[in-house]
Amino acid sequence: MNRFLPRWRTALTAIGLGIVALTPAQADVILHAFNWKYADVQARAEQIRAAGYRMVLVAPAYKSEGGAWWSRYQPQDYRVIHHPLGDTNAFKAMVNALNAKGVRVYADVILNHMANEAWRRPDLNYPGSAVLTTYAGNTSYYNGLRLFGTLSQNFLGAGDFGSANCINNYSDVWQVQNWRLCGGSGDAGLPDLVANSWVISQQQQYLQALKNMGVKGFRIDAAKHMPNSHMNAVLTSTIKSGMHVFGEIITGGGAGETEYDRFLAPYLSGTDHGAYDFPLFASIRGAFSIGGSMSQLVDPGAFGQALPGSRAVTFTVTHDIPNNSGFRYQIMDPTDETLAYAYVMGRDGGVPMVYSDNNESGDNRWVNAYNRADLKGMIRFHNTVQGSDMQVLSHGQCHIVFRRGNQGIVGINKCGSTVNATVNMNNSVLWWNTNYTDTVGSGNVVRITSGSHTFSLPARTARMWLR
Repeated sequence: MNRFLPRWRTALTAIGLGIVALTPAQADVILHAFNWKYADVQARAEQIRAAGYRMVLVAPAYKSEGGAWWSRYQPQDYRVIHHPLGDTNAFKAMVNALNAKGVRVYADVILNHMANEAWRRPDLNYPGSAVLTTYAGNTSYYNGLRLFGTLSQNFLGAGDFGSANCINNYSDVWQVQNWRLCGGSGDAGLPDLVANSWVISQQQQYLQALKNMGVKGFRIDAAKHMPNSHMNAVLTSTIKSGMHVFGEIITGGGAGETEYDRFLAPYLSGTDHGAYDFPLFASIRGAFSIGGSMSQLVDPGAFGQALPGSRAVTFTVTHDIPNNSGFRYQIMDPTDETLAYAYVMGRDGGVPMVYSDNNESGDNRWVNAYNRADLKGMIRFHNTVQGSDMQVLSHGQCHIVFRRGNQGIVGINKCGSTVNATVNMNNSVLWWNTNYTDTVGSGNVVRITSGSHTFSLPARTARMWLR
């Protein structure tokens, strides 16, 4: 912990001045089109562009079976794209349609394990005899879907997997990175791939094939369960060139929290990839909790409670949170989630991600969220102020107000009554006698006319005023 003390002292000085020194963000917004059919993504390409998104994270692209959303995270074969959401042809058409609109496609990739189908292939041969028979029954179609290799034989065997042990201690780094994720009650678990030369070559060919089709980014699922040496061997400088790579390492917080210290910190120091900013998410949840203070969000990175902006993918909800019972406690109140979106879209640092699903969780809360008017207004603010510096103007238990250069102002009030925050404008770079208009839908206007201005923040509301 001592290594953070100098930064704490710097941060306390900065907070006293109200100035936050963060890496300037040149980060567009990602739409996570969770479990969408590729054809549906393609059909909405213009709508996605018009909403302001510049990247779309799409469903895992390989061969998998089953209608449940989690089936997409159980690969059978890297060599073809074929599952209920689309095939190689649909994937190519989607990528081409989005690229034509200036929207980049990110692929969700699973390098840690293959499908949990012990009943089907106890010999650990993938894709297995049943799938090979299907290929052989329609060779012209499946060869037309082929990304690499030959479909007449298996591409993985027993020697490409680790021992069949289930993780029983999620604080044990060795177990987490070398044993299987299992569901209990005798479940055989997800067969864990080892980083031998053959596995690495197959994974490299797979990623290169996606890149050749126009994919511009990779989300590494279950990165927490892979040694850095495996990821670094697969993700060569050639494959990563021109790509945005980020991993999923779920933690309960930032520096000082066990999962962060044992998994995320070593990942950040051992790779040059980005990551989901779970430390920031924990800070947001803490700030919005009963008894929490919005002052916690002035500069959480200075305390190790947010990732460096250049490495962070920021969010208010990920697909795991509503869809896995073990994470549902992290679902925020709907209004708090909206206010949190204003914070991650308004702040300097990180690449914001918006989650939009087809009601897989049954909450009926994130269906078509990508097209919400308030979120589109937040994205417009974000896209306009990218690269501008950030200065916190006022903060307290209930509120935070900060500016982005001279172009925008963000004000958030989490509490149940109006907050009036008076700020000295004499040394501010914000323009006087100019209208700053809220982009989130209220139409409210801020016009600074003197050296003292009071920002009025209605209860449970965010304002994102843009010049």
